[in-house]
Amino acid sequence: MTSSPLVLVGAVGWQHPAWRKGFYPDGLPDDWMLSYYNTQFQTVYLPASVWQATPEASWAQWLDDTRAAFYFVLEPAAAAPAKPAQERVLLATPAWEARHIWWLDETPDLRLLAQRIAQQAATGEPLFVLSRSGNLGLLEQANTLRQVMGY
Repeated sequence: MTSSPLVLVGAVGWQHPAWRKGFYPDGLPDDWMLSYYNTQFQTVYLPASVWQATPEASWAQWLDDTRAAFYFVLEPAAAAPAKPAQERVLLATPAWEARHIWWLDETPDLRLLAQRIAQQAATGEPLFVLSRSGNLGLLEQANTLRQVMGY
């Protein structure tokens, strides 16, 4: 990752049913959801079952529908199918995850997150702050913290 943001906030997937009311605008077509999600967040984590089943044409569309500073983080797969060869698509191996992912649902303490962000800033490597549950309140707080800290 070159010249990317230091702190990237997002969720596992972008199609949470609860988000239809309150997050996504009324009447937003399903195929526009990623484009809208990308205006609010900087990354998305995709389970192996999702990204492995995604055709190349869909990957091309997803990459086209998102900003150049938006990243797709992929759960490792048991079998190692080829992921799209794109610098915005990252494979979260266990070692990489330990260094680069903060699971917001597991540790929602914003003081601890702020400390981790400061530690990560010293390394210059990005930190992906992710929610498995898609808790919009926690995601909003993490995004606000990221902005307040200047990242």
